[in-house]
Amino acid sequence: MSFSAADREFMARALALAERGLYTTTPNPRVGCVLVRDGAVIGEGWHEMAGRPHAEVNALEKVGAGGTAQGAQGVARGATAYVTLEPCCHHGRTPPCADALIDAGISRVVAAMRDPNPLVAGAGLTRLMLAGIQVESGLMENEARELNIGFVSRMTRGRPWLRLKVAASLDGKTALNNGKSQWITGPEARRDAHGWRARSCAMLTGIGTVRDDNPRLTVRDIDTPRQPLRVVVDSRLEISPDAAILDGGNCLVACAVENLEKAALLRALGADVVVLPNAQGKVDLPALLSELARRGINEVMAEAGFRLNGSLLREGCVDELLIYQAPLLLGDAARGMFDLPELVELGGARRLEVVERRAAGADFFLRARLA
Repeated sequence: MSFSAADREFMARALALAERGLYTTTPNPRVGCVLVRDGAVIGEGWHEMAGRPHAEVNALEKVGAGGTAQGAQGVARGATAYVTLEPCCHHGRTPPCADALIDAGISRVVAAMRDPNPLVAGAGLTRLMLAGIQVESGLMENEARELNIGFVSRMTRGRPWLRLKVAASLDGKTALNNGKSQWITGPEARRDAHGWRARSCAMLTGIGTVRDDNPRLTVRDIDTPRQPLRVVVDSRLEISPDAAILDGGNCLVACAVENLEKAALLRALGADVVVLPNAQGKVDLPALLSELARRGINEVMAEAGFRLNGSLLREGCVDELLIYQAPLLLGDAARGMFDLPELVELGGARRLEVVERRAAGADFFLRARLA
């Protein structure tokens, strides 16, 4: 399908609008919409927060008299709608966006990608076509998919997209042998990492990190109206009630043992507890990801020690690595990035696709995906 330069310009604007919901739309996708008639933008909007109007309705309200989507009827007639995701066709917390576009008299809809949600999955575009609207899709699809990679993962794989963040020295060490790791990287790298935290729906760590560093795992350097869910992998339910990660609730502790008394204590502190044992008596990590998906979690960022890092990799839970590397050396006795079994052949090495590399202050940043 052939798209014009103007089509690309307007879709790029819609994607920029969608990105404004980067920290707020969970569990919904980030969506932007631009309405164009006679080559001029007459309305635009983005989905701001779950439960609030979707991007298409917000854009129509900018056109409509009195700030309503209904008021856009007539004014928007014959316009083209550029949307970063297929308009929905089902009733959720808000009415179907496809119907709003039909009622407004939109004559053409250009969608960056189809909605992977089984409740939509092409039905929204079909409804528009049946109403006589010209429908096209696939414009800047890769950019749209990247923006909602976690939502796509949850809808198509039943699990969130998991990024594993590691702060390491140049020789690949993440902590001294005594567990001390604050701070290997500089303030610019830490601030950069908080941007990834802010867009994540959940932060994941292990009981070892909770004991050694007592982290809060909150977003502090980015202006965001919500904090991610904090998840602790704690097989034996050893977490102290005084752990900083429990402050303010919004914490999920995943364990492998039934301990009704300890679980009741944690719930009284505002945390939730799930028991997910595997055959080895550890937390079943793939099952934990499925549980997070069930709770509407799209993107997870793991900040853990080398043992849990290794387990996440071995069990196929990691989609992307975020490596911040400082120009310093910690020596052989320090702890590494991942606890992985020894290889005897290079052919057994995990291959990575590097998708980004840049400076982060005095440190280096590398983003790579598992091939």
